[in-house]
Amino acid sequence: QVQLVESGGGLVQAGGSLGLSCAASGIIFSNYHMAWYRQAPGKRRELVARISSSLFTNYADSVKGRFTISRNNAENTVYLQMNSLKPEDTAVYYCNAVRSSSSIQYWGQGTQVTVSS
Repeated sequence: QVQLVESGGGLVQAGGSLGLSCAASGIIFSNYHMAWYRQAPGKRRELVARISSSLFTNYADSVKGRFTISRNNAENTVYLQMNSLKPEDTAVYYCNAVRSSSSIQYWGQGTQVTVSS
């Protein structure tokens, strides 16, 4: 059974930092591209950051220079370090895993991030 379990969300003031983690089980983690998405109320889910199986990263323009995605294949975990947070970063953040050279993908249950002004 595949599981992606996010943790680390919470409430933070604008300008603060939070770190999210996503622990994967049931997959060969190193074979998967990992990503963080977010969805704010009334908005579509959007890509925040992605890290490929070969460690290539890309970011949404809105978070470039503030967020950093990383992964630890030995621990089957992907991270999202979020700095200089803004109220518009408030959303439910979801972990996503896509198998390399495949359309197979999995989602976590999401973790709430709230940034107060």
